[in-house]
Amino acid sequence: AVAAHAAAAGLDSYVFVPANLEEQKLLATGVYGTNLVGVRGNYDDVNRLCTQLAETHPWAFVNVNLRPYYAEGSKTLAYETVEQLGWALPDRVVSPIASGSLFTKLGRGFSEWLDLGLVAGELPTFNGAQAAGCNPVATAFAEGWDICKPQRPETIAKSLAIGDPADGPYAVELARRTGGGIDAVSDEEIRTGIKLLAETTGIFTETAGGVTVGVLRKLAERGELAAGEKVVVYITGEGLKTLDATRDTFQMHEIDPNLDSFDAEFAQEVVA
Repeated sequence: AVAAHAAAAGLDSYVFVPANLEEQKLLATGVYGTNLVGVRGNYDDVNRLCTQLAETHPWAFVNVNLRPYYAEGSKTLAYETVEQLGWALPDRVVSPIASGSLFTKLGRGFSEWLDLGLVAGELPTFNGAQAAGCNPVATAFAEGWDICKPQRPETIAKSLAIGDPADGPYAVELARRTGGGIDAVSDEEIRTGIKLLAETTGIFTETAGGVTVGVLRKLAERGELAAGEKVVVYITGEGLKTLDATRDTFQMHEIDPNLDSFDAEFAQEVVA
């Protein structure tokens, strides 16, 4: 988004990303002519470098010195949710957690509707979703900690791979206060979640969405979702950004361009 808006405004831009980021995301950013900087490290290393650059250069960084605007923007997801539900609150939300900002700002967004008296009820139950290979917030919740101990990420869900989440403690507090929880799912469960969502809804999500669907499935299997409960699941990215994660989840039937070849391949499936 920074690269696109900078190009439209005629501004120079620098976009800092982990050097091992998915190729599709690199292509979708580099095409705008930005200065794409691949940092040998993870998102925590990138954020640390950007903080240092913000202190030494008169630059604006979206997730550093412009972060208040980014955070305020996140809560509009809650506004849209209320509108799409007919000006009502959901009973429960399931949201991915990386830094914890989106998760906590959803809470702020719903709270503002309640404080203004525009909706009735109480805050939804908040369930957070992390990848098992980078789950400092889920670990803090499970262990009863008020802080999150940093981790070194190792997961296919690279968009959630923040091992030292700035808003992690606030996410833990929100989950506890609303009677929710924070769970983590394995890489295999992430792939299964991506495929499940695609096959049942026609929505192709990236890995963060697979994490969220995986946690939703866990909640259902544990019997934590009540009959008739209004649950909103946040799918925060589309699947073309993380094709490597789903490369081996399907097979293609290759045939010759004639009916005999088709009939031979699908003899058991096709009903006359």
